[in-house]
Amino acid sequence: MREVAVIGVGMHKWGELWDMSLRNMFLLAAHNAIADAGVDHIDSMYVGCMSCGLFAAQEHIGSLLADYLGVTPIPAMRVESACASGGAAVRLGWMEVASGISDIVLVGGVEKMTDITGDEATFTLSTAADTEWEGYQGVTFPGLYAMMARAHMEKYGSTMEQFSLVSVKNHANGTLNPYAQYPFPVTLEAVMNSTKVAEPLRLLHCSPITDGAAAAILCPLDLARQKFKNHPLTVITGSGMATDTIALHSRADLTTIKAATIAAKKAYALASVGPRDIDFAEVHDCFANAEVMVTEAIGFFEAGDGGPAVQRGDTTRDGKLPINTSGGLKSKGHPVGATGVAQIIEVVEQLRGEAGKRQIKKAHRGLAQNMGGSGGSSVVHILERR
Repeated sequence: MREVAVIGVGMHKWGELWDMSLRNMFLLAAHNAIADAGVDHIDSMYVGCMSCGLFAAQEHIGSLLADYLGVTPIPAMRVESACASGGAAVRLGWMEVASGISDIVLVGGVEKMTDITGDEATFTLSTAADTEWEGYQGVTFPGLYAMMARAHMEKYGSTMEQFSLVSVKNHANGTLNPYAQYPFPVTLEAVMNSTKVAEPLRLLHCSPITDGAAAAILCPLDLARQKFKNHPLTVITGSGMATDTIALHSRADLTTIKAATIAAKKAYALASVGPRDIDFAEVHDCFANAEVMVTEAIGFFEAGDGGPAVQRGDTTRDGKLPINTSGGLKSKGHPVGATGVAQIIEVVEQLRGEAGKRQIKKAHRGLAQNMGGSGGSSVVHILERR
């Protein structure tokens, strides 16, 4: 199996992009990644997109985006795993390069979420839960994550203040990210007193509805060393994916994310490292309590210590283990199909030393964890600087 390098990354400013279509957002991100890599062709393409049919009334986007990017007749495929679609696209691209099938692969993600009403967007997102059981009862994702938050609080004594400090931290990081949808700081008081959404979660615990795209170019490490020397080399050394029951009522424990645990173990094993070898991470903070639960699930902190770790300052940019230096889904935004690719981009930029004002001091090995639904799927990648 060949080692795989990330030689180019590309994004654009995320937000409510009324004047940009799904295809135009993707083209902008893809062109930026191609230019960053310095490649003159691509052999294959995978695009993460959760629900282009319901969000944008457009299916068959593998063909559509290859056409508009001008790269037909290469193989191009849409990848769907709810909010983990982007991470799954990266994994498939990594597998194709590692196997020797292709040399230059574009992996991307895109979602156009704001061309429908808020109620329609809520319904579309709810299809990533169990529609016959959870959806039929009227439960949406804020409600599902609220139940998970309440269970964690009851079992481990986690507090609203600890969850709220996740939002404060991630918004502080997002102020330094030029691509972030909400690049402004929030105070602890503002988070805890924001509008109630689903007890105990409030508005500023929740990630936003976002339009956006992200892309990266992968190639074999040997080829990168020979031809693509624009940046310090970054290599995907570990990749893992797992699934769990889609419905919360089928799980033995609502306080952890089993799919994230299994995916992380696979990625750690492939990279021959453990949680203590990771210098920083991007994790799926679709809701503030999700970040706490994921950091425990993937072994960064013991069960119940994720909240206190945030309170101690362990996960700030200058803490022991910086988490979500990009601003996370909370501040950067969450165009669901693109999120997993954007996490890879943040890890790559940190490893290159190109993260600007949000650059951390120690960045040799980073991790990206992307999650679908309430944890029904999870993808973990580990990257290193070479």
